[in-house]
Amino acid sequence: NCTTVTMFILLGLFRHTELQILFFFMFLLIYTITIIGNSLIIIVTIHPSFYTPMYFFLRVLSFMDICTTSVIVPKMLVNFLSQDKSISYIGCAAQLYFLIFLAAAECYLLVAMAYDRYVAICNPLRYTIMMNRRVCFSLVLLSLLTGNVVSVVQTAWLFTLPLCGSNKINYFFCDISPLIILLCTETSLYEIQATTTAVLVIFTPFSLILLSYIFIISRILTMPSAKGRYKTFCTCSSHLLVVMLYYGSGSLIYLRPKFGYPQDAKKVLALVYTTITPMLNPIIYSLRNKDVKRILRTMMRK
Repeated sequence: NCTTVTMFILLGLFRHTELQILFFFMFLLIYTITIIGNSLIIIVTIHPSFYTPMYFFLRVLSFMDICTTSVIVPKMLVNFLSQDKSISYIGCAAQLYFLIFLAAAECYLLVAMAYDRYVAICNPLRYTIMMNRRVCFSLVLLSLLTGNVVSVVQTAWLFTLPLCGSNKINYFFCDISPLIILLCTETSLYEIQATTTAVLVIFTPFSLILLSYIFIISRILTMPSAKGRYKTFCTCSSHLLVVMLYYGSGSLIYLRPKFGYPQDAKKVLALVYTTITPMLNPIIYSLRNKDVKRILRTMMRK
């Protein structure tokens, strides 16, 4: 019963057709805030006072967030207003590739940011040596290469498996969990491979981040000044909040790609890391950073 599929139909995020216009403007607002907020972070942190590894990683994170939300939201906005909700076979594969690439790369970039905070707090005298420009670029490049390898393997394997009759995807973008349902072959081997990859991309980086924060918190607790402990913890709280949002939603979806939560619940979780978290990142980092707020106020006055 295998068929040659040339396009897919995205059934969308919500089934309430009478609210499509409302959803269009709501997600258009979210997308606009995401693009403007992350662009401002990139522009502000180019200022000479932000030539540090932490802000270099923050610029890369903001750029990845712009790319991630741009892979998903524009097509979703078009589908809210259009009767034709189709996406080509190649377009679906490309969307899946870029989503996995950016998501996996961001997982390891968050590890690099945690390592940066660990070195700054636990080894402050060696910080400039351990986190020089070459090390920072190497960590970002390693994140991108890891994301690319993971994405190529996942996308190539999934799109070489045979599909059954239906080409309707009960989702608002092409993702692993709704595409697996359309396969007409035994998927247990692919599910094992996908779960193993999810462990390497989600659980392993999260474990490294958790280990970093164990050392960081241990170091903070040894500080004699309460003001010093509070100030040091504030430098890490923004990153820690982003980590919880991103890894929390991602792990619930990808650690069990075919089963686990109902599809509607997965849609809500997918919204968190594809649209909500990219929108919140610049707000979280700017509100918790006095230097960023100071430069923003200066730019607005000018």
